[in-house]
Amino acid sequence: MKKSILIFYFLLLYALLEMFWWGSVLIDLQPQRVGMVIGEGAVFLFLLGVGAYFIHASIKKEDKLKEQQQNFLMSVTHELKSPLAAIKLSLQTILRRELDKEQRTTLISNSLKDVERLDDLVENMLLATKIESRTYSFPKEEFDFSELVAKIADRLQVHSCGCEQIIKTKIEKGISVMGDKFALSSVVTNLIENAVKYSGPCAEVAVELRQNGSKPFLTVSDKGPGIPDEEKMLIFDKFYRVGDENVRKAKGTGLGLFIVKEVLQNHDADISVRDNAPQGAIFEVTF
Repeated sequence: MKKSILIFYFLLLYALLEMFWWGSVLIDLQPQRVGMVIGEGAVFLFLLGVGAYFIHASIKKEDKLKEQQQNFLMSVTHELKSPLAAIKLSLQTILRRELDKEQRTTLISNSLKDVERLDDLVENMLLATKIESRTYSFPKEEFDFSELVAKIADRLQVHSCGCEQIIKTKIEKGISVMGDKFALSSVVTNLIENAVKYSGPCAEVAVELRQNGSKPFLTVSDKGPGIPDEEKMLIFDKFYRVGDENVRKAKGTGLGLFIVKEVLQNHDADISVRDNAPQGAIFEVTF
């Protein structure tokens, strides 16, 4: 990519030098046409500058996209290896050691959670691909959204923080929506997983679903580092992740919020993000 930029600027410099040279030659031959040469030269310079700006922006955008794709591949590799290693270790422990029923149940339960994590990752990748290629139809039906949110929050619950549950839910019962149950489950899963991922160890995450007038209103709040104002709209771009890729500790592929935005747009729903107090972020979804 750097080579392409260098070649582009070399050709741009060559074109400018050629223009000035031919202009000077024409003025020497026909001094009375100096006004015409300057006028046409100014128009040429303007058009050349505009073209150079857009070409340069396109090259930089392509370079950034390539870097994001490389980071995505590394993230996916890490996301796949971690649960696979945990599942392998659990199965090896069950095979090689004499364990009581409770220990076996715990290992199997942990393995199933890792399988669900892998399943979520694969579903995210497939859904993102289908959405971007416009091959996903978003089949809609009426279903109990309250039940869906409660089940997902319970599945993602973290039980390794003593008696405290990390996900606090406040879900109004009986709220129904007309939509794609599979795609909307991906929306809820991604929002809660992000909140848990970017919060500190055992920090509380709040999930609230209520009826706001005649419209369902979902909020997911965390107490993580928060999102800078200049990045609040960028986080919904494909592969985009907050912060410096070289020092970031939180895992992720950069697909979650892209899927959230695309799915909600296809359900005539809005999503916004604002700061939490004293720290963190609040995602609000209005149908």
